[in-house]
Amino acid sequence: MTTEVKPSPRERLLDAAATLAYQRGVGVGIEALCQAAGVSKRSMYQLFESKGELLAASLERGAAAYTAWLLPTADDGSSHRRRILHVFEQVEAQAAVPEYQGCRYLAVQIELKDPSHPASRVARQVKEDLAGFFRAEAEQGGAGDPDLLARQLILVFDGASARAGIGADDLTGLVTPTVGTLLDAAGLP
Repeated sequence: MTTEVKPSPRERLLDAAATLAYQRGVGVGIEALCQAAGVSKRSMYQLFESKGELLAASLERGAAAYTAWLLPTADDGSSHRRRILHVFEQVEAQAAVPEYQGCRYLAVQIELKDPSHPASRVARQVKEDLAGFFRAEAEQGGAGDPDLLARQLILVFDGASARAGIGADDLTGLVTPTVGTLLDAAGLP
């Protein structure tokens, strides 16, 4: 006989923070987080110093899965150009999902406006890692200015995910050709 193991209060809080912060924004109240997790406020404060620490832990926990979904595998054998385009194809596909509200890591940085906030620091690191991926691929692919190209790609990534997240644009057929033009201009075959 197998019994289903109920997630721990910590896991339930992390899940609630991930879901509610994405749906409602980082201003979601502690009451709502605790209610969704089925955990008392007292228990929450025993597990996390603050709501900010809970949000940061939730973002950090989701970062590996986000990166695994977004980036191609290290040994996929694709060209550097193809590897960069893969990222934008993933965003285009995700943006078509009705529940898509943009990049959660960008949203946290915009909403909090405080670079020293624990959740902002996690979000910034995820975005810096993505820029690092773009920079490395651009450099290995022979781009004329890998740093500039990485910055341009992050700009397109953030702009595309933000516009799709607020329902202002359909990314289908828009983002990948735009990125292709940038890659051509940078000399990335």
